[in-house]
Amino acid sequence: VQLVESGGKLVQAGESLTLSCATIGDTFDDWAVGWFRQAPGKEREGLSCLSTSGIDYAESVKGRFTLSTNNARNTIFLQMNNLKPEDTAVYYCAVVPEGDYNDCLYADDMEYWGKGTLVTVSS
Repeated sequence: VQLVESGGKLVQAGESLTLSCATIGDTFDDWAVGWFRQAPGKEREGLSCLSTSGIDYAESVKGRFTLSTNNARNTIFLQMNNLKPEDTAVYYCAVVPEGDYNDCLYADDMEYWGKGTLVTVSS
């Protein structure tokens, strides 16, 4: 499974940004797919995931971040509103086969990862 993230850039605090994650030659139909981020010196953090159970969000981003997918189910998006400097990180998408995980917000449960896209939020 090949995952390609895009959309990261430098933004100012308070602005919005939407990231994309595309799977090449496949769809997300048989996978749970999640968004994660890793800030310098910190552990990788689960933000949101889409599975047959629905969409889950970490408490840290609930109400500010929204995960969605296109009709073809080969691209997912992460809309991020009211960005803060502490949102600065490399953002990744990752997948795991449906049923092969306990928690799709837990990075160690995910199997395939994209290379990430950098989001920098200036104050």
